[in-house]
Amino acid sequence: MPSTQRYGSGILDIPVASVLPHLAITGTYSGFFVDIPRSLQVDGSGTPTGFGPGVDEFYQDASVSVGLFDRAEVGATLQSFNDDNAGGSMLGAFGRIAILRPTNQGLGLAVGGRYVQAPDFGTATELQPGRLGFPDRRIRSEYTGGLDDVNTELSGYAVATAQFRGFEQDFLPEHDFSASLGYGTGMFQDGEDLSFYNFASSNGWFFGSTISVGLSDNALLHLMGDYNGFDVNLGAQVDVNGFRVGAHMLGMNHGEPAAGYYSQYRSRKFGVLGSVAFCPTQGGLCAPSLMERPEPETVQLPAPPPDTVRITREVPEAMPDGTPGSVCIATGEAVEIRITAQGDTLVGPRRESIADLRPGVVFAGTYAAGASWYEDDESSLTFEDREYGKTDSPQSLDCGSIMRVGEYEGVPLFAMRNADRPFESVFVPVRPGIWHEYQFGLNITRGQ
Repeated sequence: MPSTQRYGSGILDIPVASVLPHLAITGTYSGFFVDIPRSLQVDGSGTPTGFGPGVDEFYQDASVSVGLFDRAEVGATLQSFNDDNAGGSMLGAFGRIAILRPTNQGLGLAVGGRYVQAPDFGTATELQPGRLGFPDRRIRSEYTGGLDDVNTELSGYAVATAQFRGFEQDFLPEHDFSASLGYGTGMFQDGEDLSFYNFASSNGWFFGSTISVGLSDNALLHLMGDYNGFDVNLGAQVDVNGFRVGAHMLGMNHGEPAAGYYSQYRSRKFGVLGSVAFCPTQGGLCAPSLMERPEPETVQLPAPPPDTVRITREVPEAMPDGTPGSVCIATGEAVEIRITAQGDTLVGPRRESIADLRPGVVFAGTYAAGASWYEDDESSLTFEDREYGKTDSPQSLDCGSIMRVGEYEGVPLFAMRNADRPFESVFVPVRPGIWHEYQFGLNITRGQ
């Protein structure tokens, strides 16, 4: 996911259901321009009373966030830290917990919250922070005249995000989609009774979507839009090896202000963003990537009979006998064999010994035997961002109980058919009929 303006990962000004990977850290700087010839003034009831001086300002924000255990994201925000007027800077914190987190495409659910301290203008009036992140003495906790109280310091929310792969067309670059819908309190809905602050409120509902386009192996373009409960925002970000730059337009639904009416909130604003994402588990900056694409299914056809070479072999009338059995090979298929009392392995309709047929016969599939990463007894492999350690001994498996789930270094990986993602164990074919189990976190356990 791209970076929000001031609250970690997300879409411009709304959260999403995904979180940063474990120990990933992002730092974000953003800002937007406000240029209006005069600003609206209000009294204690929130009623406009006249106009004050114009505003020509570039408001700046900064934030830092970190992912924890692939299930949570927490961070801190510093809003309008360049403000030279009364009110000062506003510090805040935010966090989100992923309740449902798909390993690839699918639906995610999360709950979270944002806290921003209220500005202080040195008056007895209790104020509240606004959604644009700058101190504003017009946003008060209470108003006379029957307006609802405003409480935007603490904002809780729940959000669902659907993530799915884009259309597979030759003329289109690889791309992914996401769509988010959520409901929040505080800054997502309070202030709807204030005419200078609100144009059209959704009473707490927010939504947004992204299209992520692959520009190269290490670069993505994010095109995004959101509605934060008050404003329609559009933007784009380019992510190259964890470095992100973006531009956005805020308040696209406000249009031109009515005659004689100006407001920082009810106007269009241009903004910019810069962010960097560091992933210690990857050994450096976070490499952007699209969702995994499923490998095309391969249909293995039997080899055609030779048409230029014919080998004649005399076969005795009585074929050797043996105990029937099967060998599970790296394609996930079972090959019928027979084992003689002398320990020979017989294959084929004529029950011929493998020893007599070598090297002219091989079993289908790719195996790990002889690979340097497998021969190391302390080796481990990484699959779907999880590290799996090598168990002590190889074993035999029934093809009917396993399924292929991916590959590592060209060798297919299998898991039990009744296992759920993320898998606790994966199996590597070493040679026909022999498999080695790798368990999640085994190397870490040995190190302890």
